[in-house]
Amino acid sequence: MDNQIGFLRLPQVLEIIPVSKSKWWAGVKKLEYPASVKLGPRTTAWKRSDILKLADDLSKGKKK
Repeated sequence: MDNQIGFLRLPQVLEIIPVSKSKWWAGVKKLEYPASVKLGPRTTAWKRSDILKLADDLSKGKKK
């Protein structure tokens, strides 16, 4: 995939992994989805590389 450096905010993550916000947060809590990174007091993001790997795994039918 293209450049994998950086972070994605939740709306960007949900464009790649099309689930609802509540399903996403439940998956993060259950460790089914990558853990978030706090970039500031009100800024949460995910490593772009983690999200792209998850998308790749899901497209291959792999479960975390």
